[in-house]
Amino acid sequence: MDYNIKDVSGRLKSTREYLDITVEEMSKKTNVSIEEYISLENGEKDFSLSFLNEAAEALGVELIELLTGVTPKLNTYSVVRKDHGLPIERRERFAYQHLAYLFKKKEIEPLLVTAPYDEEEQSKPIHLSAHDGQEMDFILSGKLKFQIGDHIEILNEGDCVYYDSKNPHGMIAIGGQECKFLAVLI
Repeated sequence: MDYNIKDVSGRLKSTREYLDITVEEMSKKTNVSIEEYISLENGEKDFSLSFLNEAAEALGVELIELLTGVTPKLNTYSVVRKDHGLPIERRERFAYQHLAYLFKKKEIEPLLVTAPYDEEEQSKPIHLSAHDGQEMDFILSGKLKFQIGDHIEILNEGDCVYYDSKNPHGMIAIGGQECKFLAVLI
């Protein structure tokens, strides 16, 4: 299962209109300006995962429904086999796979993330972002340079960081190789 930005924006707009929710109401509920909301709903700008989570909550639908048009139906358990998670484009060059996309009424969003190693990033400031919720990142392989606010941590295989995602945070792979980690968003 994959998704297309124009398809997602179309589902976002049609669901909002069906529920008779105004653009102004959605911009408030998703914490973006009216202009930015319109741009997102028109498919002119890529979505952040936090925006999509807030939009799904505001519309009373599952995140996966906005992404794929498919309604999750499982409620006892869900198995996602290796390399068969739902691919999500969230940050350029990072690879994300949603690991519970078939389970309905999820209380967490589990993602397998692959951060590519980029020599140019090593000498630049880490790009920081913030969103509602909390997050846990568990390093499966490689090394990750993690920044939250002014604090920097080097995370190795087996290390875990848990944080309030409202604080500006970001990460890059270090050590000359990609880093794979399990990200759990709450």
